[in-house]
Amino acid sequence: MSSLMQLKSVEVRFGSVTALAGVDLRVAAGERLALIGSNGSGKSTLLRVLHGLVAPSRGSVLQDSAMRQAMLFQRPHMLRTSALNNVALGLWIRGARWQQAREQALLALGRVGLSDLAGRSARTLSGGQQQRLALARAWSLQPDVLFLDEPTSSLDPHAKREVEALMAEFAQGGMTLVFASHNLGQVKRLATRVMYLEHGRVLADLPVHEFFNGPRLGETSREADLFVKGELA
Repeated sequence: MSSLMQLKSVEVRFGSVTALAGVDLRVAAGERLALIGSNGSGKSTLLRVLHGLVAPSRGSVLQDSAMRQAMLFQRPHMLRTSALNNVALGLWIRGARWQQAREQALLALGRVGLSDLAGRSARTLSGGQQQRLALARAWSLQPDVLFLDEPTSSLDPHAKREVEALMAEFAQGGMTLVFASHNLGQVKRLATRVMYLEHGRVLADLPVHEFFNGPRLGETSREADLFVKGELA
């Protein structure tokens, strides 16, 4: 698989706090990389570095200049307008004519099952519907890589299944996914690779089957092994 982006010895500091320390990472096309770890482990910061929202204090970020990317936040911001316009505005800002942007936005809403809510105010939608709308906004930009920060953490079980299904469909269509999650069942269902972070450091980076079933995880990282078992203090 070809490499889309690479981090080399990346460190991020916020004042006296080290959020990431010595992170090396290569993301290949078609991967589904899950970032796991306790709160404050550096998952969100790492996603923001990959997406270009946070600049490293040290180290380098290399990526394919032609790569298109988008990011879905844990609580996506909804503009005070219709669901349709929430998608169309992003396309218009990217250079599409308004009529073309609206047509593409309708296709994107259909892709996530929200066509019948196109005229509804985005801020009146349920949490699950807003997350699907955010996925429509991201999908409409046709990114090569989609970053997702705890995409289902605040959703009920039915909405979680809907969002997971869309993530799986996007991946089957060739999109690369990098997502942070506390839901280990979700990681098992969606990821091809798992990276475990603790205090800003990568302590384990393994294919998903080896991470959850391999006999050597405890040798690779005792903390990761305890986290998977639910025994990490």
